[in-house]
Amino acid sequence: MKTDPGEASGRSPATRALILAVKIVVSVGLLVLLLSRIDTARFWGYAKTASLGWLAAALAVYFVVILMSAWRWGLLLAAQQVSVPGTRLLSSYLVATFFNNFLPSNIGGDVIRIKDTAGPAGSKTLATTVVLIDRGIGLIGLVLVAALGATAVGRFSRAAAPIWPGFLWGGLLLAAVAAAPAFLMPQSVGRLLQPLRVLHPEWVDERIARIIDALGRFREQPAALAGCFIGAVGVQALLVAFYVAITYSMHIPIPAWHLAVIVPVSFIVQMLPVSVNGFGVREATFAFYFTRLGLPLESALMVSFVGAALIMLFSLSGAAAYIGRSTVAAAG
Repeated sequence: MKTDPGEASGRSPATRALILAVKIVVSVGLLVLLLSRIDTARFWGYAKTASLGWLAAALAVYFVVILMSAWRWGLLLAAQQVSVPGTRLLSSYLVATFFNNFLPSNIGGDVIRIKDTAGPAGSKTLATTVVLIDRGIGLIGLVLVAALGATAVGRFSRAAAPIWPGFLWGGLLLAAVAAAPAFLMPQSVGRLLQPLRVLHPEWVDERIARIIDALGRFREQPAALAGCFIGAVGVQALLVAFYVAITYSMHIPIPAWHLAVIVPVSFIVQMLPVSVNGFGVREATFAFYFTRLGLPLESALMVSFVGAALIMLFSLSGAAAYIGRSTVAAAG
């Protein structure tokens, strides 16, 4: 009996428990450290004076973020000749957002997206490749917005950005250089994956072939990649607008250009697998940036907490979508 490569390479329950425990310690430790340094009255003062109208506007902006994200995903699937109705993609993205926010992992949503499109794609490998490409293009768009924001701060803001623009532009260049061979020379990706053949040669060879084929199709569909990238930049710009609305709601005087730096950077930091859903490290990132601008620590933490709370509140719509389709499946 052959061993499934996924099982052979999977972590044991004890290892997963240990990793989760470390993440909890990091998140709780950072939050306790930060909260121990705040003026409680000032902290809650921001919440008490928050404008519900601006917070509602932030939620509306976030809904557009989800719409644009689902549209980007659809572009990539169409480039692979995979047809999925837009409403189904939107529902899947909502469910994925819920799983990302309520499971102690930031990849749970990707598993949902892969599962929902593996059938129409006729291949779990192809569905996974599309999601990973979507993620990669999104990351490049994120870094671009941060670099543009940091550059704009240097030109239009009196306070210098705590993060050097050259560092962000350098990261963007490295990301572009690393990604280019995958589309220009798909076979190079196959060569990089060859060492995985030790796990299960036939199984790995089949999946490498599918990945190379998918990358070749993307190379033949540059308009889809360009559209996805433009959408990725648009999503990041909307996320900046989301936080602009939050700061406006609490009358926190931070220019939008600075938010164009800290918001993308905070999302990059949250991708690091060292905390539970970014809690703690996200707040520490906002605290670092805000205090360097002379803004109170309390304002940084409240903006971070409110942003996370609104996203989690919105993601409950994904729970409703998940329950709804489970009910339909059970009835059928």
